Amino acid sequence: MSSPLIEIKNVFAGYDHNDTVLRDICLDIKEVDFLGIIGPNGGGKTTLIKVILGLLRPSSGEIIYRDNGLKQRIGYMPQTNSIDKKFPILVSEVVGSGLASEKSMSKQEKRVRTREIIAEMGIEEIASKPIGELSGGQLQRTLLARAIINQPELLILDEPNSYVDKRFEMHFYNLLQKINEKTAIILVSHDIGTVMSTVKNIACINETLHYHSASDVDSEWIEEHLGCPFDMVGHGNIPHRILKTHE
Repeated sequence: MSSPLIEIKNVFAGYDHNDTVLRDICLDIKEVDFLGIIGPNGGGKTTLIKVILGLLRPSSGEIIYRDNGLKQRIGYMPQTNSIDKKFPILVSEVVGSGLASEKSMSKQEKRVRTREIIAEMGIEEIASKPIGELSGGQLQRTLLARAIINQPELLILDEPNSYVDKRFEMHFYNLLQKINEKTAIILVSHDIGTVMSTVKNIACINETLHYHSASDVDSEWIEEHLGCPFDMVGHGNIPHRILKTHE
C-alpha cells in the first residue's frame, strides 16, 4: 500500500490572537480520496486548508508531504467572494495562469494545454470573454479548469456551491467524479447533503476533528431529510447530519 499524499500529525494552528483554531488535528489524505470537510463558521475549515497548502505554519505538530514537490501539485479552487470580477482578465488567461509555476513547459506547450483544458471544460465559447461577463456556472468551470490544468495530485475546492448556478450543479459534480479517478479531492462545503452524497470520507471540524467514512451515512435518509427539518446529533458543540453517534 502506498504512503498517504499528506499526513497531518497532532497539528495545532491559529492566528495572532488565537493560536488554537485547530487543536490536535490528525488526518491522512490518501491517493484518489474524496474528502468532504464540514463544520461551523469559525470552526477551522479555512485554517486547515491554509495549513495543507503551506500558507500557514502550525504552532506545533507536523505536515508530512509524500515528496518535496507535492505542494506544487495541489490544485486550488477558491471561494467566489475572493474573485475580483472587475479585474480585466480573460477566461483563457485565468485558465492559463494555472501553469505559471510550470518551469519545464515552453510557452507553446502551455498554450496547447490551456486550449485542451478549455475544451475539456466545455468553455471554448467564452474563452475570450472577461470574467466580469460570466455567469456563476461559467466562472465555476473556468476556475475548475485553472485548478486542474497542471494535473494536480490533490484538488482542493473551497465552497464550490457558492457559485450558485444550479443549472450546472449536476454536471459539475459529475466532472468531479471523473477527476477523482486520478486525483484526490478535498471539498469544503456548508451544503452537507451534497457533501455526504458525493464524497468517500468526511472530516467534521470544530477546533478538533472527527473523521467518518461516508459509508456510515445512509443515502436514503439524506434524500428523505434533505431540505427538511430533522434532528441532528453531534460531538461537542458541532451538530451535523450524521446517523451514527461518535465513540
